[in-house]
Amino acid sequence: MKLISFAIPSYNSQNYLRHCVDTLLSGGEDVEILIINDGSKDATAAIADEYMEKYPTVVHAIHKENGGHGSGVNRGREEATGLYFKVVDSDDWVDEQALKTLLDTIRTHMAENTLPDLYITNFIYDHAYDNTQFTRSWEKQFPVNRLCTWKEVGHFYGAQVLLMHSLMYKTELLRKSETILPEHTFYVDNYFAYKPLPLMETIFYLDVDLYHYFIGRDDQSVNIKNFVKRYDQQLRVMRCMVDAYSYKEIDKMEKPLRSYMLHCLSAIMMNTMMFCCSGGCEPERIEAHDALWEYIRETDPQLYACLTRRSLPALLKWMPWKLRGKVMLFGYKQLCRFVKLG
Repeated sequence: MKLISFAIPSYNSQNYLRHCVDTLLSGGEDVEILIINDGSKDATAAIADEYMEKYPTVVHAIHKENGGHGSGVNRGREEATGLYFKVVDSDDWVDEQALKTLLDTIRTHMAENTLPDLYITNFIYDHAYDNTQFTRSWEKQFPVNRLCTWKEVGHFYGAQVLLMHSLMYKTELLRKSETILPEHTFYVDNYFAYKPLPLMETIFYLDVDLYHYFIGRDDQSVNIKNFVKRYDQQLRVMRCMVDAYSYKEIDKMEKPLRSYMLHCLSAIMMNTMMFCCSGGCEPERIEAHDALWEYIRETDPQLYACLTRRSLPALLKWMPWKLRGKVMLFGYKQLCRFVKLG
């Protein structure tokens, strides 16, 4: 059995796909590498086929019509045969020594019959412009290098949420969660890092810097000019998160998990508001923003009350539109400087 299935959603990735795949190949026969060619128009398909021919027991090339990042993740999840499932974007890569440590840890847990539902590792923002890095670790939220449950998980603050780059789900539980990502949509990683969590009862935080997130391309989703124009896609993702669990369902979860789920919703809602407000005062932006709030109010009044009374979005919601946009954009730029997002 393959220990890890790595899914690489790839669209026009010829310039960086090889580096990504080469780092994953260090896992040897314990890993499965699924290169999902999402209707690329460059040499991505040929590169995927080349790797599959050279490493037929490890690499699988999957060719499909373009459906966006979420569609690629969905297809990878369907095809995966590994015990665990992890997404690696085609312009990112993994640290080879950290991957070895992760695989050794999985083998140890298999021998001890203590396999967790979820592995969490650190990730690094690698900033191309000035060769600096920022590491996101989780030692303040999770016990380090030991198995735990949500009962032992600490608090998250501000914009701090779990991101896809840190998560590796047990494949069977990910499928059981029925986490289907919307197609032709950016920012689906927000949903991917939220919907499956209640099914992950046991957690192991391995304190290694596994994932390297490349920052530096102009077309990246975290670029301010891009998220401003893609606000409608973030609205779509936020609606998926609202629909995933009702307030009543969240309220029945263990206290630390309940606290995190509500915190995550609040943080992503704040991002969603920023996407809308930072692009100006066009009527369609304001209408789409207000329609989301109204949707939450109508479908889940208790969740609406939570988001409008006990969270940061509540404070921002009542600011004038222009001021709100300026405040949120300023905050995002400060965050970008801190974690080297751009």
